[in-house]
Amino acid sequence: MTTILTLTMNPSLDIATSIGHVTDTIKLRCTQEQVHPGGGGINVSRIIHNLGGNSCALFPCGGYTGNQLQLLLQEEGLTSHALAIKSDTRQSFSVHETSSGKDYRFLLPGHTLDENTAQSCLSYISTLHPTPRYLVASGSLPPGISEDFYARVSKIAQSINCLFVLDTSGTPLNHALSTGGIYLFKPSLQELEEFTGQILATESAQIQAAHALIQTGQVKIVVLSLGSDGAMLVSAEGVLKAQSIPVTPVSTVGAGDSVVGGMVWALDNGMNTEQALRYGIASAAATITNPHGEMGRASDIHALIAQVRISKI
Repeated sequence: MTTILTLTMNPSLDIATSIGHVTDTIKLRCTQEQVHPGGGGINVSRIIHNLGGNSCALFPCGGYTGNQLQLLLQEEGLTSHALAIKSDTRQSFSVHETSSGKDYRFLLPGHTLDENTAQSCLSYISTLHPTPRYLVASGSLPPGISEDFYARVSKIAQSINCLFVLDTSGTPLNHALSTGGIYLFKPSLQELEEFTGQILATESAQIQAAHALIQTGQVKIVVLSLGSDGAMLVSAEGVLKAQSIPVTPVSTVGAGDSVVGGMVWALDNGMNTEQALRYGIASAAATITNPHGEMGRASDIHALIAQVRISKI
């Protein structure tokens, strides 16, 4: 039985490389490329799989790049369900500048999909039996998919008694939050500011904005990602602040997805929200110490758990 279903409407075949210094005009001779599966929900499933969890990654894909994506997932041992499309799955490209530690990430929009693809995805979710305990939707929507798509997913999740976890931004996020029924929402500070239309410069302002979503019934748990400052979990039970673990990052790719994956895995295993937050922070730290696109390993995640510092606010 699959207890966690992840949804990635705009997956990608991720190509990554590194170079000493990024500059314009001249030819930049990079290191050998690395190729990994990409896309928010897919990365969430990869972390859950690494931790020994039971998830299935649902996504549309097609063409040569789609075949490569599925092959990479098979090599990692992930359970997946691909919805066939006529167009090629998009590619994304990232360059790690070793002199500065900065990542330059180039994300292509993906080809236009149609309503039939969206409906096929919704039908697959609504007819699952047995139903998963968690449905995790993460990432952007490709061109052609209605911006209320995640709102429709939320309604289906509620109808099948499934806990809906969302990590997206922009207008699709606005539609989903207006619909409500979201169990866990993981915005970055910038995404929360964009949604509220406010500059949330202080901790109290950030907490107040998260509480507003909870009090209106739109969301039950808000996990606010604060980058190098860690993360904050806000729920009706209180506020928890987790400090980031001091590690030397190799790449930031997949860090946010790792927070979601680690937390959902922990919650699915009966842990409370504080324990789940610990696993989210540890998973992100384990991922950023790996080369581009490689997700944190279970041994590294478990080793980092004791270093997570959480305080109640």
